Amino acid sequence: MEKIYNPKNIENKYYKIWEDRDYFEVDYSKKKNFAIMMPPPNVTGSLHIGHALTFTLQDIIVRYKRMDGFATLWQPGTDHAGIATQNVVERQILATGTTKEELGREKFLEKVWEWKASCGNTITTQLRSLGVSPAWKRERFTMDAGLQKAVKKAFKRLYDEGLIVRGNYMVNWCPKDGAISDIEVEYEEHHGHMYHIKYPIVNSDEYIIVATTRPETYFGDSAVMVNPNDERYKELIGKKVRLPLMDREIPIIADEYVDMEFGTGLVKVTPAHDPNDYEVGLRHNLEIIKVFDEKGILLPIAGEFAGSDRLEARADIVQKLQDEGFIEKIEEHTHQVGHCYRCKSVIEPYVSTQWFLKKETALPAIEAANKGDVNFHPASWKNNYDAWMKELRDWCISRQLWWGHQIPVFYCDECGNEWADEGTPSECPKCKSTKIRQDKDVLDTWFSSALWPFSTLGWGNDEFGEGKLWNTEDLERFYPNNLLVTGFDILFFWVARMMMMGTHFENKVPFKDVYLHALVRDKNGQKMSKSKGNVIDPLEMIEKYSTDALRFTLAILAVQGRDIKLSDEKLELSRNFTNKLYNATKYLLMSQDKFEDLDKIEIKTELGKYMLYKFNEAVKKVRNELDEYKFNDASMTLYRFLWQDFCDWGIELSKANKDSVAELGAIYKESMKLLHPFMPFITEYLYQTLNKTDLATNDSIMIMDYPQVQEVEKVEEFDIIIEAITSLRRAKALIEMPNQRINKAMVLAKLPTWALAYIEKLAKVENIELVDERIENAVSDISNNLQTFIPLSDIDLTPIINRLSKQQEKLLKDKTKLDNMLNNEKFVANAPANVIEKNRNELAEINNKLLSIQDELNKLKG
Repeated sequence: MEKIYNPKNIENKYYKIWEDRDYFEVDYSKKKNFAIMMPPPNVTGSLHIGHALTFTLQDIIVRYKRMDGFATLWQPGTDHAGIATQNVVERQILATGTTKEELGREKFLEKVWEWKASCGNTITTQLRSLGVSPAWKRERFTMDAGLQKAVKKAFKRLYDEGLIVRGNYMVNWCPKDGAISDIEVEYEEHHGHMYHIKYPIVNSDEYIIVATTRPETYFGDSAVMVNPNDERYKELIGKKVRLPLMDREIPIIADEYVDMEFGTGLVKVTPAHDPNDYEVGLRHNLEIIKVFDEKGILLPIAGEFAGSDRLEARADIVQKLQDEGFIEKIEEHTHQVGHCYRCKSVIEPYVSTQWFLKKETALPAIEAANKGDVNFHPASWKNNYDAWMKELRDWCISRQLWWGHQIPVFYCDECGNEWADEGTPSECPKCKSTKIRQDKDVLDTWFSSALWPFSTLGWGNDEFGEGKLWNTEDLERFYPNNLLVTGFDILFFWVARMMMMGTHFENKVPFKDVYLHALVRDKNGQKMSKSKGNVIDPLEMIEKYSTDALRFTLAILAVQGRDIKLSDEKLELSRNFTNKLYNATKYLLMSQDKFEDLDKIEIKTELGKYMLYKFNEAVKKVRNELDEYKFNDASMTLYRFLWQDFCDWGIELSKANKDSVAELGAIYKESMKLLHPFMPFITEYLYQTLNKTDLATNDSIMIMDYPQVQEVEKVEEFDIIIEAITSLRRAKALIEMPNQRINKAMVLAKLPTWALAYIEKLAKVENIELVDERIENAVSDISNNLQTFIPLSDIDLTPIINRLSKQQEKLLKDKTKLDNMLNNEKFVANAPANVIEKNRNELAEINNKLLSIQDELNKLKG
């Protein structure tokens, strides 16, 4: 073995062997089944630290289940990411001096597919560097031919069932990306203004004051409303006001929606550009007047401001209103403004013709969760899921893009027929006309990924991919999936929608357990962002610390429901752990060059039996913790066993009994299987090294059986032996001889004589004597189950006693000084409170030190 562990020599080599041998693929000969779906990363993406956490946790479970005898499917794939991908390719086209519109839809989509072929699999390549083991040969893309068929099948069924409908709705509108759903809107605090505008009352010299944060929308006002119970304005109901700068009159109406306590109690109604006003407009049959178009450009209704961007024109509109005397006042105002989660444009409520999936589709998913068909980890996320699902609105599933699943609805220009079709019809099924056209919009990306848990298993794929990407038995074996691991931030984007689709099409929840991990933050707990300069690149961390160190760090920090604070210091600790494991192997190989499998040898030595017991306890704990998805607890159990129990004690104790090394080596080789799901590369290397084999010509550790819990007898004596060694080390430190050999020491404890050799070796004592009563004239240390003694007769304690006495003398002087100050009534009355508090704390500290020194002196003087 080399002097130090070099992961770069093995990681790429080992991974290629694993993948080439199809170790990651499903072994259909196994009877037990385990399935987990990879949250499909965007084809535009590259590996970030959130991905590293998600896929590390998934891989731990997958490797564990695979080794534990399950037919294990980890379904990989990527998402077409409609908005993000279209934006990437559109920018590339713009850089060449043309636009997608000039190219046309067909040519543009050819460009997107070309980009996907050349760059769209970057992230799956990067994922391999993380050591993950999905069934790569089954990799899917949300727009491959099979999944396109599945999407059409799902859409048509929902359409025919009346659950997908089209109509004019108020939607969240991004001027760049079109319609987006409620949960794709990100709200940010905005420091803006509240504009108080005068609306003249028709046939009167009076006016009313209406306040708004969006003065550019007043051109689309259809009414002003007041609460019918508001005594201040009852006389105004039924009258009209004239819109400033316009020759248009609008009525003053009554509606209980108005909060009488907020503002002036007078509210403008702009049905085309406010969701609440839209509902009011429908109730009162008001005109819906659009002020700007789909790109946010003001329409002719805005008069001289037409053709301007609605936000850029705001200042000019306000200035004109001021010049004409229609502004009462302008106040500073802070409020929440919605932005597009993709391009960050300001979102506008906008009336548009869109396709919607009715909220009733979610009812079975709500019922299934309430029956306990799915378990959330942490359990608190169940409340969030319930709250969101109960407030669910119809889901806007259409997007004004070219890249995506084109909505499979067709229109006949002859007879006006509309129908959904899974194929590509050439004529109208009603009148046989060939003058038909397909809806231009595409489906929301989340529609196709909502089908992921079963569409990837062949549902709706027809014959595409059968026998290669999926098998006919997959739906029966792997649906519902056993587990979903993903970030909490897509609980509503993706998890809830998979629940909706799974319960609708398969009458079962799509997964039995949902593990929602928290955010990975920087060492100070700050959210990572490029602007802050605190982004941690997992590929850089792999290069610097190794794949295993990054994986283990993420796992040991993954406490359910708690954000992860990642730092170089924590990664260094994990790298140190890999070095500790490596050096333990080097030590074992100094005694023999090969170690047998644990089940092929008999453990005879007392130390071997003790370490086997410790290993068995670790197996029991790790299994339970993994079964409960407590990744951090399982990691800590492994760390404590391997570092503390095995390396710090097992290896050290074996120096007193070389006969135990062969047994310890077998146990250590077996423990590499226990650790393998967390740190796949170093465990493979150390397993092969201890086995005196090479992965190139030998089976991998990853297809070995995961350690099982055994009936193992506990060797009680070693806990006492370790306690005695620790106690003697403390006693030696008292006489300032921690690393020196001493001639004699006594232990007051019940121990067999064979135990003495271990204590003598590790405590560095020539002769240990077991006693049954306290020894006088000796330095002693008392622990939980025993007491140790070092006779003082052969040790010159004068230098130690002199040093302690000088420390005691100095502390007594300091104590006297502080006592005098704090007993001085004048000082206490006049000194600042913080000074008095500081002095009292110092005095308490001195008193504690004096007690400690006196205790040491008493021990040394016997």
